[in-house]
Amino acid sequence: MYAGTYHGKPGAHPPDLASVLARAWEAGVGRIIITATSLEDGRAALALARTDPRLFCTAGVHPTRAGELVAGGDRYLDDLRALIAEGTAAGKCVAVGEAGLDNDRLAFCDARTQAAGFTAQLELAAEVGLPLFLHCRAAAGELVAALAAAPPLPRGGVVHSFDGSAADLAALLALSLPGRLCIGLNGCSLKAEGSLGVAAAVPLDRLLLETDAPWCEPRPSHASAALLASQAGAGVAPGAANAPNPGAVDKKKWRADAPVKGRNEPAALVCVLRAVAGARARAAGRDVCEADLVEVARATTENAVGLFGL
Repeated sequence: MYAGTYHGKPGAHPPDLASVLARAWEAGVGRIIITATSLEDGRAALALARTDPRLFCTAGVHPTRAGELVAGGDRYLDDLRALIAEGTAAGKCVAVGEAGLDNDRLAFCDARTQAAGFTAQLELAAEVGLPLFLHCRAAAGELVAALAAAPPLPRGGVVHSFDGSAADLAALLALSLPGRLCIGLNGCSLKAEGSLGVAAAVPLDRLLLETDAPWCEPRPSHASAALLASQAGAGVAPGAANAPNPGAVDKKKWRADAPVKGRNEPAALVCVLRAVAGARARAAGRDVCEADLVEVARATTENAVGLFGL
């Protein structure tokens, strides 16, 4: 999308990743991890990460792409292992993934193949000593069981884009791993009213914030929108309190200085921060204040730096 390609059709607009990154740095984002979904993605992510000291990457295979890992066998795993070694030597590859299980997208890859691909990557993460960047959709029980049966994972990981239930959260947090298992929240984590309470229940020392851009944009239809709107006049510092992409334009009217409607950007991390801090304050029975934003921002930054060794 940042190259102007939407739904497989290129040429919607000129590549604008430089502008996207500039807006992220201006918004206060300090570092960005580019997540890979396949071996090919991982190579591109590492190449991009090498272009800026604030960029890092992962290397791994998304559950919907697990078929290529399983079909490729030892050769594919060896190539993935070599990519991780190259990336860690450069100080750029900070996690194995995006790996996990997805029962909502079995049409792309069946459950058995997903499980085989996930097991291989759990073993790889234990071997290379990196944390896991985990994907979980409608599969919390299976994910917990797989993690519990995995080789020791000294660096833990993060279940990213978490949108599970309170029971799912409790099961993940109760896992006894050598390393911490964190929970990553983004716009998709805050869609439903009930999800706000679950998000507020994530312990601060296990919480990470993310955008999953270009996906998972916070939207006006989400339950989090009311929390963001309420902050505009609540003594919270000015900013994009109620708009993840202020000034966004349709891709047909693209401008280098404007976000694209419907395409998430790393700069929207500010919105995720405001929504999560607002949910935590509401769960505590009070209005959100500037100190809440500072507390969540500091804690989640420290958690990310510690988990990924940034």
